Amino acid sequence: MQQNEKNHQDEQETEDIPYTDPAKDIPAAGSVTTGGKHLIHCLTIIGQVEGHYILPPQNKSTKYEHVIPQLVAIEENQDIKGLLVILNTVGGDVEAGLAIAELIAGMKTPTVSLVLGGGHSIGVPLAVSASRSFIVPSATMTIHPVRMNGLVLGVPQSFSYFDKMQDRIVRFVTENSNISEARFRELMMKTGELAMDVGTTLGGEAAVEEGLIDRLGGLSDAIECLYSLIEEREGGEKDAALPDAAGGAALSAGGAADGAAAGERPAL
Repeated sequence: MQQNEKNHQDEQETEDIPYTDPAKDIPAAGSVTTGGKHLIHCLTIIGQVEGHYILPPQNKSTKYEHVIPQLVAIEENQDIKGLLVILNTVGGDVEAGLAIAELIAGMKTPTVSLVLGGGHSIGVPLAVSASRSFIVPSATMTIHPVRMNGLVLGVPQSFSYFDKMQDRIVRFVTENSNISEARFRELMMKTGELAMDVGTTLGGEAAVEEGLIDRLGGLSDAIECLYSLIEEREGGEKDAALPDAAGGAALSAGGAADGAAAGERPAL
């Protein structure tokens, strides 16, 4: 009898648990829609970009299966006027990172990226995928060749595959930034700078001077630029050029891309 009463009480407690809409929990996943001068969505790409292999639980990661639907929803939502992408990533899965970067580059919704801390490896294509890109002076971006962890077959086809994947990254970065292909490859293959790798680490100012990132600037600069892009799209009179307040160096030539991977997936 007591057991029946306990079961009935448990059923009541279960029924009283309120239903939570997963969409309302998005802020906990590192993404939030804010309402200011214009309604914009802020998306964070942090830690390691996770691909088809699940990373260990102690790793901070950005899951591409979470980001991709959000980007589709942002593009389809008529109320959201712009997208701000904030990056602090070590890189990760090449194909997952490129998939996200291609989606951002193909959006009609105005987009601005801001690199904080680091935009390493596959984080480079993600940073340049936005309509305008910013980096804070203390941030860095590491450019190095594609590499793979785990078992690799020592046959010519494996190295041909790596080479083709690297070409995809180089082409995307150079098409979406002001760095030349020759300079990007030079930075990617540079020796003597990284202790245990081939490549280059660029500070915030150097990334702008190389033409990889558009401007030095912080959060307010990125938001101001995004508002300008929104107003230009909506037919406003405000010029969508990069704000002078961003205070960056002039664009020039240079660039890169890469990251660290998990499992047997190729990563930068």
